[in-house]
Amino acid sequence: MYTPVLWSDDTKMIPDSQPVDYAAGTGETAADYPTLDEKIEQAVSVTRSALESYENPAMMWTGGKDSTLMVYFVREVADVFGYETPPAIFLDHFQHFPDLIEFVERWADEWDIDLVRASNEDLGRYVEEHDLEPGDDIEIAELSEHNQHHVRDLLEYEEDTFPFLLDTYVGNHLLKTVALNDALEKLDIEAVFSGIRWDEQDARADETFFSPRHDPEVYPPHDRAHPILQFDERAVWDAFWHYVVPETVDGFPDEGYVPQSYDDLPNGLTHEDVPISPKYFEGFRSLGSEVSTKKSESEPAWLQDLDNTTERAGRAQDKEDLMERLRDLGYM
Repeated sequence: MYTPVLWSDDTKMIPDSQPVDYAAGTGETAADYPTLDEKIEQAVSVTRSALESYENPAMMWTGGKDSTLMVYFVREVADVFGYETPPAIFLDHFQHFPDLIEFVERWADEWDIDLVRASNEDLGRYVEEHDLEPGDDIEIAELSEHNQHHVRDLLEYEEDTFPFLLDTYVGNHLLKTVALNDALEKLDIEAVFSGIRWDEQDARADETFFSPRHDPEVYPPHDRAHPILQFDERAVWDAFWHYVVPETVDGFPDEGYVPQSYDDLPNGLTHEDVPISPKYFEGFRSLGSEVSTKKSESEPAWLQDLDNTTERAGRAQDKEDLMERLRDLGYM
């Protein structure tokens, strides 16, 4: 379990000579990659560079559209250029939509990806022992020293309790960021592929394609690789329906096809046949916890007004307002 400390000089760190360009993407937006082909070419370039540069990378896979698209690129590039496909880390925060877990497990098996399920085990034990429901209070004094250190020293949170909710300051940090940091340390991961995008959230608008996370007082030193920064929401769906699904699903039209309703899949295919969570068919545009994520509309996500409405409007806004601070502590 990772407790931030000052590492000694002989502790393994990210090499200074790591051949990636941390400035790549500075000042850019999705508009700098105006066509889908240009966005895909950049995704392949970033992915290949990362696979060449890091000996022990991993992928962050939530089951959402962005991380699934990132996983697709990493898997394809690894296969074409002869690299090992990195393992995928799935953070179990105990408040997932059950079918989202099933989706990740099914496609990890289908794509032959080593799936690592990580969680804050101490917090999970507390939740189970006290039979908590989302929103119930958690007594900080009853948690491990490791978790208390994060709450008191890093978050500087002074209350005696916090609610068992993912999309809050303390809840998000303990359930996701601490779980991730512990997994990175345990697996000795030196770089993480993440499916974030510039246009998705203001706190991510200044990210670069390769981003260092080297402060040992906050997280295990590692890099982040962002292959799909340059995609916007529309391009993500275009990539799925015209590239990802036709190339990975037997029986799907080679030229692509965009479903016009929940059940509109061609040639007798079902939702289980395509690497897209059924939640998007139901009308969700962004997936968080089962407790705090709402549908945007009733029609599938890709048919909604993506240009004039907010992608993450269905997510709890407490976390959205705290995103910059959470990212400073290691959140994606």
